[in-house]
Amino acid sequence: MDVTQALRERRSVRAFTEQVPAADLVQRIMQDAAAAASGGNMQPWRVAAISGQPLQAMLADVAKTPGEENPQHVSYPPNLWEPYRTRRFANGEDLYASIGVPREDKAGRLKQLAKNAQFFGAPVGVIMFTEERMGPVQWIDLGIYLQAFMLRATEEGLATCAQGFWRRYDAVVKQHLAVPEGYLVAFGIALGYEDTTAPINTMRASRAEFAEWG
Repeated sequence: MDVTQALRERRSVRAFTEQVPAADLVQRIMQDAAAAASGGNMQPWRVAAISGQPLQAMLADVAKTPGEENPQHVSYPPNLWEPYRTRRFANGEDLYASIGVPREDKAGRLKQLAKNAQFFGAPVGVIMFTEERMGPVQWIDLGIYLQAFMLRATEEGLATCAQGFWRRYDAVVKQHLAVPEGYLVAFGIALGYEDTTAPINTMRASRAEFAEWG
């Protein structure tokens, strides 16, 4: 698989099989992704993978802990404007339509939303940390690592879903993963093999035409 094919095939997967990727494969992907560019070669990331019983223990603690809400944990600007508001709205509607959950089914939507806290059933959870002192410019570097990781996973036949959601559970995550003082959760990544029978995985996010931004 070349880079172009990986870019075109990568997508957010929200249902996984029970097959667990080999630990050495996950480590290779993490290491290869660290070849990502970063400003001044600072490489402002720490990355950890968790699976099996340790993952289940962490998810159990998350399930009984209210998520923190503060400006550090938001994934989108408040009062989102066009064209971003429409793009995000359409993405959400397409997602729920794939599993037959209409807008008025609030309980159904909350049930699907809650699957964020389970890594969507993925057998491996990957957490990326960065130092709290790092500013917004260094977070660009984290995004470059994240993309590199997802493309390498795609090359290996694995599926991913990047989740800013895990910033809400920074304290809980750090109880289960060793990380130096002063670090915070930047992203989570659900990692595993795609359940190709799951309706939600039929959804394909649209892309703006080149003329809109090129």
